[in-house]
Order: sequence, then C-alpha cells, then structure tokens
Amino acid sequence: MASTNDHGTPDPQVEPRSSGPRRYTAEYKARILAEYDTLGKQGKGALLRREGLYSSLITNWRQQRDRGAKQALAAPSGRPKADPRDKEIARLEAENAKLRQELGKARTVIDVQGNLSALLDQIATDSAATDNGENR
Repeated sequence: MASTNDHGTPDPQVEPRSSGPRRYTAEYKARILAEYDTLGKQGKGALLRREGLYSSLITNWRQQRDRGAKQALAAPSGRPKADPRDKEIARLEAENAKLRQELGKARTVIDVQGNLSALLDQIATDSAATDNGENR
C-alpha cells in the first residue's frame, strides 16, 4: 500500500529496504535448493519471485553444497587421531603426580629423622645428666 501525504496524493517515496545484505541460514538454502530442483522452468521462476531470490544465488548455493559434500566425503572416517601433544601432556602429568608422591614420602622421612635425632639428643642429654649426678 502506498502512503499518502496531507493532500491525499500518493507519496512517491519508496520504502527503504533493510540495510545490508540478506543472510540465509543453511537450512533455508537446503530447503530452497531441494524445492528448486523438483520444479519445472515456470515453477522455478515463480519460486525465485516468491522468495525474492536471483538465479545466481541458486548457482552459488549449489556450489557451496557440492564443495561441502566433497569435503565431507574426503574427510577420513573414524575417530580423529590423537594429538601427540596431548599424549605428552598426559605423560608429564603422570610423572609430575609420581614425583609429588615421592616428595611427600621424602618429607615424611626427613620429619621422622629430625624427630628421631631430637629424641636421641634428649636421651643423650638426660643420660649425661643422670650419669653426672650419680658419679658425684
């Protein structure tokens, strides 16, 4: 519908379209391509007019679809190979955990040795004091 001005005459100003190019989802492109491929010449033209599309878009979308299919077929099947860095990281983490455990054991041994040394010093001091007291 054309808008009118205050005098009742049609406004010649064209309504602006949205700014920027239109964006199409992959689902939309696939649906339009599937429908387009099933139609005859007249039906294809009607589809393009209805959707406001150009035939060049259909050509581009087909090329995109075909490239994607080729890439999918060229991809190796099965699980992707493990990254050697991940394997090295796992090895280093396991080694780190083992070394931390050994360090904990070494600290415990050092604490026990320190306590034993202090106890032996105390026993030696007490024994020396007892010996000095009995010899007098």
